Amino acid sequence: MGASAAKSVLIVGCGAIGGVLAAKLAPLARVVALDTDAAHVAAIRAEGLRLTGVTAATARIEAVPNATELAGQHFDAVIFLVKSAATEPAARALLPVLEGRPWLVTLQNGMGNAETLCALSDLPVARGVAMQAGRFAGPGQVEHLIDGAIWLGPVRGDAADLRWLGALLNDAGLSATVLDEPMGAVWSKFVFNAVMNPVGALLLGNNAARYEVPEVRELIDEMAAECIAVVEALGGTLAFDPMDFVKKIRTGQAPLSRHAGSMALDVARGAPLEVDELTGFVVREAARLGIPVPNCRAVFRLTKGLEYAAQRRRETEKEGNGA
Repeated sequence: MGASAAKSVLIVGCGAIGGVLAAKLAPLARVVALDTDAAHVAAIRAEGLRLTGVTAATARIEAVPNATELAGQHFDAVIFLVKSAATEPAARALLPVLEGRPWLVTLQNGMGNAETLCALSDLPVARGVAMQAGRFAGPGQVEHLIDGAIWLGPVRGDAADLRWLGALLNDAGLSATVLDEPMGAVWSKFVFNAVMNPVGALLLGNNAARYEVPEVRELIDEMAAECIAVVEALGGTLAFDPMDFVKKIRTGQAPLSRHAGSMALDVARGAPLEVDELTGFVVREAARLGIPVPNCRAVFRLTKGLEYAAQRRRETEKEGNGA
């Protein structure tokens, strides 16, 4: 573990993946969680952050509901795991109150988060991906569903100065690799998410439907081909086969879990979806480049409709409950 025990890490967004990282890192470093869910923060303060599923642990960490409570504090890394739309407001609230020069690290889904962080300060910025899956199970509780690898590397700054974070993640049992150039891994995870997340949402969170229905398997394969064509046209390369995990489940090399992606979970609770930053990005760039992506376009349009319907359903339920 070495010097990593002296490090201080701020997790911005202590939901599914943020909760997993916070709980895993807590025994090795000072971990603080910033989350706007007041009930979640109160539960963490009172009883700790409870992790169930693949990892069972209860972590005693600091938790705050707003950035002002962090005024004057120093962190070695600030890891952003909020939804993409919340990246800019979260960073704008945080950056004026923090001391020192922490690494700003995005392990979020979608494109544009690293660029947003770069535009808001001159601090070192890293981007990466986490092949983890989790579910917010209620105030103070996160279910760890899938334990996978993490890749990260600098957008602005030196990879050598970031290796302590990779070592800390590895010491915490999170298989992490620090790369000089992380975009290959980012593109690979992006393609996976742009395909599998909206399909999982449209299938109402039933993961088996993504694998056992022939027509859906064909749709997934055609969407993946469209996404890869756009990535390659943008000059991107893939560090690994984006659909490798899908192929392993199809061939029985990996078990089928009940997790159908974070977007399906957001639909269930009527929350905004990250489809604009994922499949929407593919559709927009394809239009600009003149690349046909009919499957991605249709899925994107349907998912936008699903987002609206889920939010309206949630509003109706609240009205019916007198909320």
